[in-house]
Formats: sequence, structure tokens, C-alpha cells
Amino acid sequence: MKRGLLLIDIQNDYFKNGKMELVGPEKAGENIARILKKFRKEQLPVFHIRHEALAPTATFFIPGTRGAEIHECAKPLNNEKIIVKNFPNSFLKTDLFKTLQESQITDLVICGMMTHMCLDATVRAAKDLGYSCTVIGDGCATKDLEIFEERVKASEVHTAFLAALSGTYAKIVMTDEFLATD
Repeated sequence: MKRGLLLIDIQNDYFKNGKMELVGPEKAGENIARILKKFRKEQLPVFHIRHEALAPTATFFIPGTRGAEIHECAKPLNNEKIIVKNFPNSFLKTDLFKTLQESQITDLVICGMMTHMCLDATVRAAKDLGYSCTVIGDGCATKDLEIFEERVKASEVHTAFLAALSGTYAKIVMTDEFLATD
């Protein structure tokens, strides 16, 4: 078993005053920083995923903007790989799979934003590709959604998506539990 940390879209546009502010990214960012510190201390591989919008009508993650940059809580070190993606699934049309294979990664610890979109798509794809996945539940954030003229609170969206991933696709743990038992 070789473990790697996958940080998905921890970017400025999701934080306060960003173009796509989420609910609770600061708290998730604090937990991400704690997980990141552990991986760095143990000299385990860290992989940063950074989304760049391609559509001319995109309103956030515009290439070259501050909003598209990785947030301070997860700022990459020079020896940490940054993979740029353009789709919710971090494996789609990127070299993530090849990079993980070259690093002989078998187990992924995953934090990211948005729980209901890029985190979900990436975890499902990772499992389909044979990876064992652990998602840090409080190292993720999302936003309120709306369907059938009904607003779904971010906390409910987050819980529902983590519940859907739990078991079949990933082990879901909180930061304190991960740091205490690992």
C-alpha cells in the first residue's frame, strides 16, 4: 500500500469574496491544512488538482485570475505535483492516472470542493480505476442547491453526497479521527 493525498480544487474562488463562494470553506480549509501538514511531515506524496474554466461564458476559475489560484491553506510546495483539469472528474483528460501510477499510489486520501460535484466525480472515478479511497468529510465544502423550486441547504447536500460515497466508493472519516488513528 502506498498512500497519496489528493486535494481537489482548493481555490480562491470558493472562499470569501470569491466568484463562487461555498458554505464553510474556511473550516474545511483549516482541516485540509492539518491533513496536508501530516502528509508533508511523513514525506508522503501530495497531488493538487486545480480547475481552469474553458467556456467563454465561465464566471469563475478563469485562467490567470487570483480566483483560479490554489488557496493559501493548501499552497503547493515545489515538489508537489499540480494537475490542471477542465472537467469535474479529475482523471478526465488529465495525466492524474499516469502520475499516480508512476508514484505507485494505491490508496488515496481525498479532500476537496465541491462535495457534490468535483469531489464526487473524482472519488467515483478513482474507485472505478482500482484505488482505495478515504474522504476527509470535514475537509470538503459545497453550496446550497436548488431543484423543483426547493432549496437544499449545503449541509444537507454535503451529508447526502458523503453518505452516497460511503462504503461502496470510499471510507468517510473526519479530520480528528484520521489524525488519531492513522
